[in-house]
Amino acid sequence: MTILQGADPDTVLSLRGVSKKFCRSLKRSLFYAALDVWSDVFRGRRASDRLRTGEFWALGNVSFELKRGEALGLVGPNGSGKTTLLRLIAGLIKPDTGSIEVRGRLAPLIALGAGFNPILTGRENIVVNLSILGLSLSKIKAVSDAVIAFAEIEEAIDAPLRTYSSGMAARLGFACAMQVRPDILLVDEVLAVGDMRFRTKCYRKLTELQSQGTSIVLVSHNPNAILGVCDHALLLHKGAVVETGDTASVLNRYEEAMFDHRLGRSDGTLAREDHRSGANIDIVAVRLADGGGNPVTALQCGKPGRIMVELVAHEPMPKLFLGLLIKDLSRDGSTVLRFHSNDWQHAWPIEPGRNIVGITFDPLYLKGGIYSAKLYALENEKLGMLDAVESFVFRVESLPRASGSLYFQPIKWLE
Repeated sequence: MTILQGADPDTVLSLRGVSKKFCRSLKRSLFYAALDVWSDVFRGRRASDRLRTGEFWALGNVSFELKRGEALGLVGPNGSGKTTLLRLIAGLIKPDTGSIEVRGRLAPLIALGAGFNPILTGRENIVVNLSILGLSLSKIKAVSDAVIAFAEIEEAIDAPLRTYSSGMAARLGFACAMQVRPDILLVDEVLAVGDMRFRTKCYRKLTELQSQGTSIVLVSHNPNAILGVCDHALLLHKGAVVETGDTASVLNRYEEAMFDHRLGRSDGTLAREDHRSGANIDIVAVRLADGGGNPVTALQCGKPGRIMVELVAHEPMPKLFLGLLIKDLSRDGSTVLRFHSNDWQHAWPIEPGRNIVGITFDPLYLKGGIYSAKLYALENEKLGMLDAVESFVFRVESLPRASGSLYFQPIKWLE
């Protein structure tokens, strides 16, 4: 890692072609480490651009710049290289290829409370932690009260740290880190602990630091945290940069990438022509359509859309009821919609052969993301299911106005 010189004065962080490799075998890794040290000392360089036996690229050819006062969100599935990238920027490990240039003071919040001594009191740990962060003793005395007040642990400040909950320790760690006033702040999921009120307080503090010129690199699996703090985002997958751009667009791409392997066919349909339920009804296909009934690969937030169910009846049926349950796979898999046509006093008369039933959303209020629908056909509201599709996974394309919301709600502003 080097200091930025002669570049754009507003650029505080620059990565060019950064790659990092690791070895899965501990013994071989130690052997390679010894070889690398020998090469650095006696040759002045090492062959870092080639993989050796047992090695793999944890990061490959990552490049981006960060301006003063900007906030960048790093997103991606577990194992995509986010924490490795932060450790490289922090200087904890060296890149194998490429360069990392930094202008100004950098503070990593990769593990809040790292270095805290469980035997010492909270007050004593403040002194130790702020000393590690580079503050003088006089400065520590001046800010100690502010640290305690921010952490909101006045009653426990003179108790040993081992008596603290994980949330209390995290509060103290974050409160200490905020006294450094860095030019670049690296945050890696450290705000996942603590109660909601304190997390909100921490995010307000991050916004305050950003307004004062601090640049932020934030890693979080919470999309609302990324949306609320970051100006733009970078999506990593298997160590490679998949997409960069505005935060909402990158998060939508992340959600798609997370569940692409579950989407099945790419044309927005689920076909099972050979399916037999053993009852009078066989659901043989499910597909997406726009408001006019035209096939689509994804529904659109804020526009009419349909989920069409094609079934085969072996005998006539005076009434068929349809049930629909939709879960949000992009977040926590919670149920967001539950319908039953009987609740709407609606049923379909079914003739032998192929029939089309379904539901129209006019418009669709689901926000952009990946959803799973369970569909089931019933002869009436009291009898059991005739047939069902347990999981029809489909995608909803985002609407910018719905970013950060749980669902899309059209509104009108009062004049």
